[in-house]
Amino acid sequence: MSKTKVTTKKGSADKKPSTFSKIKSFFKNERTAFAFGLVILLITFYLFIAFASFFFTGSADQSKVENITLTELARNREDIGNWAGVQGAFLAHLFLNEWVGIASFFILAFLLLFSLKLMKIQQSSLFKWFLLSSLGVLWTSVALSFFFEPFMNDSFLFLGGKLGSVVSRIIRNYIGWSGTFLLVMGVLAIFCVFTMQSATPALRRFFSFIPAIGNKLKAEASAPASAATETEKEILSEEEEEVADEEELMEEEEEESSKEELYDEEEEVADEEEIYDETLDNPYTEPDDLTKKNTPLLEEDNFTIEVAPDEESYDGSALGKYDPTLDLSKYKYPTNELLKKHDTTRFVDTEEQKANKLRIIETLENYGIKISRIEATVGPTITLYEIVPAPGVRISKIKNLENDIALSLSALGIRIIAPIPGKGTIGIEVPNKEAQLASMHSILFSKKFQESNYELPLALGKTITNDIFMVDLCKMPHILVAGATGQGKSVGLNAIITSLLYKKHPSQLKFVLVDPKKVEFNIYSAIERHFLAKLPDAEEAIVTDFTKVVQTLKSLTKEMDNRYDLLKKAKTRTIKEYNTKFIERKLNPAKGHVYMPYIVVIIDEFGDLIMTAGKDVEMPIARIAQLARAVGIHMVIATQRPSTNIITGSIKANFPARMAFRVASMIDSRTILDSPGANQLIGRGDFLFSQGSELTRVQCAFIDTPEVESVTDFIGNQTGYPSAMYLPECESDDDSNTIRQNVLDDKDPLFEEAAHLLVIHQQGSTSLIQRKFSIGYNRAGRIVDQLEAAGIIGPFEGSKARQVLVQDEIQLERILENYR
Repeated sequence: MSKTKVTTKKGSADKKPSTFSKIKSFFKNERTAFAFGLVILLITFYLFIAFASFFFTGSADQSKVENITLTELARNREDIGNWAGVQGAFLAHLFLNEWVGIASFFILAFLLLFSLKLMKIQQSSLFKWFLLSSLGVLWTSVALSFFFEPFMNDSFLFLGGKLGSVVSRIIRNYIGWSGTFLLVMGVLAIFCVFTMQSATPALRRFFSFIPAIGNKLKAEASAPASAATETEKEILSEEEEEVADEEELMEEEEEESSKEELYDEEEEVADEEEIYDETLDNPYTEPDDLTKKNTPLLEEDNFTIEVAPDEESYDGSALGKYDPTLDLSKYKYPTNELLKKHDTTRFVDTEEQKANKLRIIETLENYGIKISRIEATVGPTITLYEIVPAPGVRISKIKNLENDIALSLSALGIRIIAPIPGKGTIGIEVPNKEAQLASMHSILFSKKFQESNYELPLALGKTITNDIFMVDLCKMPHILVAGATGQGKSVGLNAIITSLLYKKHPSQLKFVLVDPKKVEFNIYSAIERHFLAKLPDAEEAIVTDFTKVVQTLKSLTKEMDNRYDLLKKAKTRTIKEYNTKFIERKLNPAKGHVYMPYIVVIIDEFGDLIMTAGKDVEMPIARIAQLARAVGIHMVIATQRPSTNIITGSIKANFPARMAFRVASMIDSRTILDSPGANQLIGRGDFLFSQGSELTRVQCAFIDTPEVESVTDFIGNQTGYPSAMYLPECESDDDSNTIRQNVLDDKDPLFEEAAHLLVIHQQGSTSLIQRKFSIGYNRAGRIVDQLEAAGIIGPFEGSKARQVLVQDEIQLERILENYR
């Protein structure tokens, strides 16, 4: 909502403009201020050249510049060696020897900031920098004279200048050598504390001035000629208005002299604070900067109407692009030495290929199937034999011979692709006798990965054609990983995390790691302050307690909603568009805008969570999977139990990308991929990747635990953020423990005994409970309902016995512990 302030001007005809008002009006003109600032900038560079040259030419020039006037010195200018000429030699000797010594460079720093302030390129408080520069000049001059004067008798250069030498001696005469030493070190400590807390954000803004100078000059050169006339009118109008405000201006002169006000001095401080509130982490301009650049003044006779800036009017492009990596500017990406260099030399056994070709042809001919051509493509663990059947041969006939071909080749993991998508051939995948390792080192430092421009690149392994297999998680946008125990799921998750660690900066990516087993992701705790996100009240960033899992997922949904609100305010549709606008400084942080890192949620043992928390876990995951893609939140969930009660319809619908490692049955393969094939894999990292209807067979990139430790230790030993990224706080309510509360409210005394009974017999039968405990059907039915609510047995399946979801009593005890 616009804020309007109306000021009445009186007596403009009764008073004459003062000299101060004229000077003020003169510098209010943007062109004049820019030109004056440019002149000061050139003078500063000239002095810097003269001072720097003095260190190399001062010894030869000293005898010529001492005890002589500038006029006399000019007559002998041929003998001057200073790079800035006669005037440079004179000024360098004056500042560096006669006055304050090396501390003169503080004066140059202040002149540089002053020039940039006039040119509207840098908006730090001049008063603050004046104090810092003055203190720096005084301390440096005195300190250098105090510490180094005894050793500089034969030098042409007085490090602290003659002025510093005099002040140092006076102080030493009064408080002695030790007192002077304590005074110098005490002032240094105060100076360091003050600058560390106040100057760091300004220094960041200062270094963005170089590209801004070119933009400013270009804008000035392209301005229309008529602007000069308008400027003159504006100056005359402002002079008349300044007459009425002269008394008030004189009262505030001392305060305003440290700030370059571009608009009316009657603006209230409260408005400035509301428009902009600068913090140490905010790389943007000071509170008055936004008002100066975006607040138009509508002048009409005796009234000045001030309009607050809109969100769309914010423009901080003059400061240069925002760099999110500046907070950890010294961060180093993991190096190739951290990963093992396994032997990746390709060994092609031609004899094995010929033998397999002959066996395939022979087996097919035994069933009356002739082929016209057969070719082999050798991969790291699998060889693909492509055959072209003779005309008239039905594809289904070859498909039905899958087991016969496997028998003739004496090999496991035979898979027939009939036909190969995009080709007029039929594929037969046969495992190699000697499998080749697809090392993480060879994949991460391949040309394809290094030159990829994916937002979230995942280097998953190598295909059967030995090509690097990579995907962009942003386009997936979520991945379901499933497979039996020991088939490579954990290695696959490590490959996903490591790929991102090698490609992204901590400011660009955060992980939320959920580990019910408490041992899989513990290795990543070392990078908590760099790459992890957690709840504000969580002691550890790795989520292991299932009650914390529910809270974390709810917090992520809240984070998702908050991000959508920011996208709406910024009028953008995706996180990429939003961050681009933020980097270009088109979004105002005072309005709540922040740079958004990607968030990757990785959940291991998803089946355990479903059994213990059920809908409390499934519903927020489904909501995040449905909506969070646009705001940069992506999920990877893994399970070793690919059953329909774990991988439900809502999960499958929102996880189009799937990694299927070897499973025990065709039913499990269909549950994961909606097609058979995963039951025919050979294990040891062999998996099928599905996105849509196309299946790709991949040998997973191998990275073992010591390699992961090396990477995490390398990152963890570097300077990180004060803590992990905090997720939004979510209200604690009873909904997160719905199942537990329902069970505890009316739990039957035989609840635990019945649970042990059904797990031992692996049969979810009501009649079994009736017989063993000699109770009626109604009570047994209530116990069965409670066991279902606790996730111990499955839902009612008609005449069949309910499925027991818990495999052994150890797992059962862990579940029952939550309800005791």
